[in-house]
Amino acid sequence: MSSFQAPSQKYGIFAAITVLIIGPAFTVFQDGFIAFREQSFWFGFYGWLTVAIIVGYLVYLTFYLFGLLKSDSSKTNDEEKIPLESKPQISAGKLPPWEVGNLPPPPKFNLRNALGVIGPGAILLGTSIGSGEWLLGPAVTSEYGGFLLWLVPVSIILQVILNTEFIRYTMYTGEPIYTGFMRTRPGPHFWGIFYIVAAFLQLSWPGWASAAATALTALYIGDFPTTEHAYLIKIFGFIWFLSTTVIVIFGEKIEQTIEIIQWFFIAAILLFLIFVTVSFTSSSTWSAAARGVTYFGVLPPGLDWVIISAFIADAGAGGIINGTIGNWFRDKGFAMGKTVGYIPAIIGGRKISLTKTGKVFPLTPENKKSWREWWKFVSADQYGIWAIGCFLGMMLPALITLEFVPYGTKFDNQFGIAVYQAQYMSLATGNHLFWLVILLIGFWILYSTQLGVTDAFVRMVTDIIWSGSSRVRRWRGGDIRFIYYGVLCLFTLWGLFILLLDVKPLLLILIGANIAGINFAFLGLHILYINRKFLPVELKPPLWREIVVLLGVLFYGFFFVKALPGLIQQLFSFG
Repeated sequence: MSSFQAPSQKYGIFAAITVLIIGPAFTVFQDGFIAFREQSFWFGFYGWLTVAIIVGYLVYLTFYLFGLLKSDSSKTNDEEKIPLESKPQISAGKLPPWEVGNLPPPPKFNLRNALGVIGPGAILLGTSIGSGEWLLGPAVTSEYGGFLLWLVPVSIILQVILNTEFIRYTMYTGEPIYTGFMRTRPGPHFWGIFYIVAAFLQLSWPGWASAAATALTALYIGDFPTTEHAYLIKIFGFIWFLSTTVIVIFGEKIEQTIEIIQWFFIAAILLFLIFVTVSFTSSSTWSAAARGVTYFGVLPPGLDWVIISAFIADAGAGGIINGTIGNWFRDKGFAMGKTVGYIPAIIGGRKISLTKTGKVFPLTPENKKSWREWWKFVSADQYGIWAIGCFLGMMLPALITLEFVPYGTKFDNQFGIAVYQAQYMSLATGNHLFWLVILLIGFWILYSTQLGVTDAFVRMVTDIIWSGSSRVRRWRGGDIRFIYYGVLCLFTLWGLFILLLDVKPLLLILIGANIAGINFAFLGLHILYINRKFLPVELKPPLWREIVVLLGVLFYGFFFVKALPGLIQQLFSFG
């Protein structure tokens, strides 16, 4: 174990392994060795893995915060070699070499500084709390009860580990993860095109704007929208989809503008959902939801695999969007991201020279210390903000659904997909105010997702083009803003074209979410490769993290394969 593995981490890993052994062993003790033949046992393993990671992290956090064990990671060997110190550049794969510089030290880690430094997790959370939380989660919960809620913590844990592996690369190099992918064989042109296509297939369907428009239409007509309101839904979808384009025009940094808006959305949405669930849901509903979270491996017969696969992919952020966390961390100025620049806004921003390639640091004692301090902020951002926020964002609407929507209800009115909870809650309480407020909350949830998705796609494509093409970097005097807003215009025109078609809002959501599942598989395998290939030994992820990422690849890949036949059938019959 490297010197970065403090005793507190060792005890956390020990606790996690203990849970991971005892949990499945208890199942075998109850059911005998026949349990190994059951599909539910192997899916239940993911549940115990989730519990193990949570317990291990809590043990680590307890030891770390209360000083029960002191870290030995500050010990350094005076004769320790400092690789790369004398070299001005480091060759790395199929793109130009990295420059070498010192890792900028972070501010002292405390609550005040953490609130000022973290932020990418809020952008990702605002993007995450959308279709999975407000549409697919309630649709699954209403039809299957709480039996599939165990998939929520499993998916979030798998995704947050994957997120931090993307961030690991960005912290060391100052590059978004997609630039790192372009450094591998067969080269930047292949991987640039591959991931742009993957992002297009997942994110280019403006289903979130269209679904948000169904909520506004319900507010406007005072009733459940149907096919006769399709034109009105298109009009509202046009307006709000275009508004996401307008928002990213203003500010000093585009990342900063998005972050401020998403913090507002998150606070308003989660506070209201907490108020509703605490005030209006019964203790039996809470018990049902709690039991559902522990039903590890339970997969009821007759599942709609298309919606289940979409549900688990969107239970966190979703595929390509998770990878974009590195872009936001770079622009926020985390670790080596502070040395390379950022993408400024067109109005209020100034021309910033974003380097064509990243910068890395030599492993000096001071840089190692700064690395460990930066990781505290990463943990606060991803575990404290994103993971907890995603869990609340999934479970609170599930509680509302279990309380107010009759068991077995199918969300089959695609033009009213964002209206079900408002309708049933207002009927159950006899209070028309809930009709208005729940529809508005649903609209803001879906709108914040469309805003984050728009920026994520455009930012990712911009960085791929910027890193991979010297000709484009010379265009317009090397001002990256023209690339960003050029891609944004093309993305907007495509989205408006899709909104003109008679494609139902839920189908747009299902397409993107299922593509996110297979994208997770590609991203997981690729990040395992590049972190092993390009990072120094002491900065590489520990083995347990690599195993979790690989299990995530298998998890999302399985559900995508199961859903693919049904998805193809829906695509060829959407008319």
